[in-house]
Amino acid sequence: MTNPLALIVDDEPDILELLEITLNRMNIETCAAETITDAKALLQQQSFDLCLTDMKLPDGNGLELVDYIQSLRHPIPVAVITAHGNMDTAILAMKKGAFDFVSKPLELPAFRQLITSALKLSDPAAPKERRTRHTLLGESAVMREIRSKIDKLARSQAPVYISGESGSGKELVARLIHQQSARSDKAFVAINCGAIPLELMESEFFGHKKGSFTGAVSDSKGLFQAAEGGTLFLDEVADLPQSLQVKLLRAIQEKKVRPVGEQMEIPVDVRILSATHKNLANLVKEGSFRQDLYYRINVIDLHIPPLRQRSDDTSELAEHILLKLSENDTKPPHLTAAAMAALQQYSFPGNVRELENILERALALYDGNTIDVDDLNLPLLNHQTAESPDYDPALGSLEDHLETIERKAITQALEDNKWNKTAAAKQLGLSFRSFRYRLKKLRLED
Repeated sequence: MTNPLALIVDDEPDILELLEITLNRMNIETCAAETITDAKALLQQQSFDLCLTDMKLPDGNGLELVDYIQSLRHPIPVAVITAHGNMDTAILAMKKGAFDFVSKPLELPAFRQLITSALKLSDPAAPKERRTRHTLLGESAVMREIRSKIDKLARSQAPVYISGESGSGKELVARLIHQQSARSDKAFVAINCGAIPLELMESEFFGHKKGSFTGAVSDSKGLFQAAEGGTLFLDEVADLPQSLQVKLLRAIQEKKVRPVGEQMEIPVDVRILSATHKNLANLVKEGSFRQDLYYRINVIDLHIPPLRQRSDDTSELAEHILLKLSENDTKPPHLTAAAMAALQQYSFPGNVRELENILERALALYDGNTIDVDDLNLPLLNHQTAESPDYDPALGSLEDHLETIERKAITQALEDNKWNKTAAAKQLGLSFRSFRYRLKKLRLED
């Protein structure tokens, strides 16, 4: 088996020698070029497993080489070498498709880790399962595009910001990016930033030393250390307080963390994925979220559309969910044509998570071998969603809001029909069975 071959592009003899010695000790052969022109010529002549390029070269910018490598039929992982603190250049390089960056002066442990990760992507003996369509369901054009993006993002170390409404599948997408990446054999650590008590946040993220505060009876690793070599998923990142945003920014830029009570920083190798259902750009304008942190975590933006914008995927999702929920049944039920049509017309303010809840409830209530419209008990006044001007998230959950609307509609129908339940159900376009279920759910039976 031949050793991997790396292309090094740098015109500084000292850096070139250091890189060659380090890579050779890792049993990686090297080939050097001092200019973009020479590098392109070498890339046309032979196959490489990875490329390292400086940003400032005699005949241009290293970003030009990143673009060139991405245009090849079989792109290889390329990492850029930047001046210390020049994060803007590093971010731009990753936006263009660079695998990662390394800053001068080189820190060899972190550099070796970068090379090891890059080579995993080039190793033909370790093929990845790329069929994300069996996990992230849907054949709509937008879902096919998202699966394609996941495949590309998995070949990078760039931070990804996943935006989308609650229940749309942001964590599933983050897990897929991790599973398809060179980090798949390491931990995927997910944390809801809004669920950590304020006083414990720094300790949870970065760890602490014994005795550093009351209750710190032993050393404790933080989330960054728990995700070492893997992926850290920051869900609801918009909920981070300003004090932690500053420390998180430093941890991401320097690739180091300082546990509470510790004097020295500890190197960490973690890829950051983040998500929120809030509009992060608006929060930056309002001043509640740091602009520099926003740019750092939003190197690549991946938007997950709400289910109502891809209603063609509803039938496939519903069948998959029913099969999963009925895995212990020898003959799981199926949806009638009318029930499927009702689901496709429903706006799903709670997205895929709401679809799962609706079908789980239907399985508990249906009779026979099929699930019909009445078994679904879809909320009334379907046009009222999270986008409605009458809905204010600050006043409570969406489910509470929909229940309030439903209660008013049923009460009004009963009053209009002098509390004749059969007539009220007919006015609302419901079967009597479905109407009775709603009365019981809303405690309106009496």
